[in-house]
Amino acid sequence: MSTTSTESPMGADAVGTNRWYLSSAPIIRALVHLCVPMAAAMVVGAVYNVINGGFIGSLHNTALLAAVTLGAPLLGLVMAVGGVFGVGGGALISRLLGAAEHDPAQAGEIKHVSSFAVWGSVIAGVVLGGTGLLLLHPLVSLLGADAAAVPATRAYVAVMLAFVPVLAAAFCLEQIVRAEGAARQVMIGLIASTVGNLVFDVLFILVLHWGVAGAALATGLANAGVVAYFAVWLRRHSEHVSLAPRWFTLAPGVVKPVFGVGVGELLQSAFLILTSLVLNNLAVAYGDGALAAMGVAVRIAQVPEFLVMGVTLGVLPLLAYSYGKGDRARLMAALRGAAFAVGGIALVFSTTVFVFREQVFSAFSADRSVLAIGVVVLTAQLVAMVVNGFAGLITSLFQATGRSLPAIVMSVAQGVLFIPIVLLGNLWFGLAGIIWALTATEVVVCLVGVVMWLASRRAIDRGLTEGSPERAEEVLEQAEA
Repeated sequence: MSTTSTESPMGADAVGTNRWYLSSAPIIRALVHLCVPMAAAMVVGAVYNVINGGFIGSLHNTALLAAVTLGAPLLGLVMAVGGVFGVGGGALISRLLGAAEHDPAQAGEIKHVSSFAVWGSVIAGVVLGGTGLLLLHPLVSLLGADAAAVPATRAYVAVMLAFVPVLAAAFCLEQIVRAEGAARQVMIGLIASTVGNLVFDVLFILVLHWGVAGAALATGLANAGVVAYFAVWLRRHSEHVSLAPRWFTLAPGVVKPVFGVGVGELLQSAFLILTSLVLNNLAVAYGDGALAAMGVAVRIAQVPEFLVMGVTLGVLPLLAYSYGKGDRARLMAALRGAAFAVGGIALVFSTTVFVFREQVFSAFSADRSVLAIGVVVLTAQLVAMVVNGFAGLITSLFQATGRSLPAIVMSVAQGVLFIPIVLLGNLWFGLAGIIWALTATEVVVCLVGVVMWLASRRAIDRGLTEGSPERAEEVLEQAEA
């Protein structure tokens, strides 16, 4: 099929149409198909986070808001488990689908990849969640909870840990469905999950008065519904993906490329947890008001940030498919289109939220001291979001092309740089230094990504020519030798 075709396959089913968007659709249509549903789903999720914060805030207990903020590293734990298998497996599946256009035998490996990814995430989730429950008390202390916030934090963390296998599987399945270009189905699943989460919040928080434990339980049950939806959809509509345990394998040809990309997600999430712990323990010295302000500001900034993430995550299957197919023109066109979208979204939405930041923030807290801190945090978050969008796009390119080392460097750089920056910022500038540390870190990480992208262009071009990233690295090593 020609890559310049402008018409979708007539009479094709959903799977065939999704494949057309990856393979041959005009770039703008492909980006709209892949990125808009992802952005919409993520914005709905971000709006839910804001509403959820409102539910907790309606209880008029700052310790509860602080508990949710302190428990935020658990989301990093979910990303660490589900991301290793989901992002790595999804990128490999998209590359195999692209390669199958020239060599149909490549599609046969997808069953092994998908089964390994899903069941690997579940097993890892059971191990990590169980370990966390056994070490619950020291874990809560490590998160930075003071005496007032310990009971609520313990309740929130315990429920979230119990659902880690479910959350990890949901995240992994989302990446696998996206790998086939089925962004609309991902959107349906995530929005349905958000609606379910909201309904459970009303029941558990407002009706049953279970507080933050109810919020965590709502999240877990909603994600269980996501797992069921994605599993049923894949079974009915996917030609190559299988979740059957019989296809599970530890063959190097599956494990190595999945972990090669996925380990970057693991390290990024691990450093996210570490940086959150450092941030919480530094911020707690300034009182629960500072923690509450950070938690609310982050939720508000997530709306434009998730729009940008919708583009950087949505374009990954298109980049990977084009790379596996060996279509350089399509790969570069997708990259340029995504970069333009990221810049436009960041400019429009960050400006809007920045202009109305005080009005938006005041809807969640009437405390003037919390409001004053929160406005500064929100400003720093918005600036960081703009830079992080382009860094995320570079990371997606590395993941899509199987460039594991640059992807790992991008993932590690943020954590490695953030810790000394935030410590020095706290020492030199106090709370302001803590607030602006992430922004400074994102700028440096983006610059590192640009340098590595320029250095990797020759290897990526060779990979397109040779048909595999492994061969590209081999050729590069021989040339350097």
